[in-house]
Amino acid sequence: MEKTDVLVIGGSAAGIVAATTGKSFYPDKKFMVLRKEENVLVPCGIPYVFGTLANSEQNLVPDAGLKNAGVKLEIAEVTEIDQQNKIVKTADGKKIGFEKLVLSTGSTPAGVQWLPGSDLENVFSIPKNKTYLDQVKIKLEACNNIVVIGGGFIGVEIADELGKTGKNVTIVELMPHILSLAFDEELAVRAEEILEARGITIKAGQGVKEISGKDKVKGVLLNDNESIKADAVILATGYRPNTKLAEVSGIKTNDMNFIKVNEYMQTENPDIFAVGDCAEKYSFLTRTLKGVMLASTSCAEARIAGANLYKLSRVRSFGGTIAIFSTVIGDTAFGAAGVTEVIAKERGFEIVSGIFEGIDKHPGTLPDTKKQIVKLIASKKSGVMMGGEVIGGQSTGELINLIGFAIQNRMTVDAIMTAQIGTHPLLTAPPTAYPLIKAAEIIMKKQQEE
Repeated sequence: MEKTDVLVIGGSAAGIVAATTGKSFYPDKKFMVLRKEENVLVPCGIPYVFGTLANSEQNLVPDAGLKNAGVKLEIAEVTEIDQQNKIVKTADGKKIGFEKLVLSTGSTPAGVQWLPGSDLENVFSIPKNKTYLDQVKIKLEACNNIVVIGGGFIGVEIADELGKTGKNVTIVELMPHILSLAFDEELAVRAEEILEARGITIKAGQGVKEISGKDKVKGVLLNDNESIKADAVILATGYRPNTKLAEVSGIKTNDMNFIKVNEYMQTENPDIFAVGDCAEKYSFLTRTLKGVMLASTSCAEARIAGANLYKLSRVRSFGGTIAIFSTVIGDTAFGAAGVTEVIAKERGFEIVSGIFEGIDKHPGTLPDTKKQIVKLIASKKSGVMMGGEVIGGQSTGELINLIGFAIQNRMTVDAIMTAQIGTHPLLTAPPTAYPLIKAAEIIMKKQQEE
């Protein structure tokens, strides 16, 4: 029987980070990653396989990082975990012993068996499976009218990518607006306007009654009985944690089917950790259970697990997910972190918000200058940052990360407004009207007036 000190099951982002971080902290320990896929896709890059990228080969996670870190990689599917004897069994009958185990089994598309017609030909989900997605891309090339069910980030990005290739694309979203779990209405509407200007049809506030057709898709029937012609349907209705292995091995899951973990990413068995999409999530702000599945959260959890494998440290613990999102539609970027104004109020928080619209370079006559809109949400009395939303150019990605840092460190709008910032005409908004600071200033003025 082969033995290793630390065994990581799953080789996508969280598994790779857990293994490489662990090896960095415990260089004398032997690390092994077991995954069942020969090739692993970059999850966030999957939508771009349908447009910007020529093929899925351009969206592969390189294995060199594991090798360079001194981590062994093997391709095998684990079918059983013997917790008591610290042994895993694989589908080909192999047994591997371990001291510490990290579960990073990811997620799979949420099923829609309740939806009539979901089993028709040319109805596709979006799993993180290279072979399946290669087949989907080939089949979509022969389709002109495509309906995407689901207006979250994956649905929006795939729709925009397919639109670039000349397809007639419609997004159907049950919520009043697309991206509404991450953005408040005034920002979500802007995303809709940009998509529609790019030729994408949006049916928001609409549910799907059925996917019509005999053997192959012919259309989509909405709840208001409107029928949309369709040669193919893409189900972008979210994901569920892949916890089957944990369940059959006696590892506890919560009511949302995520593996239960503590702040060090340990399960109830202190020698078994879980990270990434399969692991339990709590909101950093509200402490409620969350179903968020993001690479940023997954990698943070993986770093914490890797650092705590053999020595727990209070400063290396996970305080909850801040849910930092970003995407790009055309040449406009959108970012969100923390809670929206709507969600904060639903959770019972007294909040105040500020929104400012400026530019991301200065002067505004510089080439490629974009509008930059920043909305901040803060606690009404304390001014502690609770959320932020950004629309702008390429700097949006790093700006929303900065807002995430502010939320995680419980900074106040006072601290934001008095922050010392470095600026440059080609790189940042003007120091005289820096949208992040101006949005904080607006909140402070509202606090003073009340």
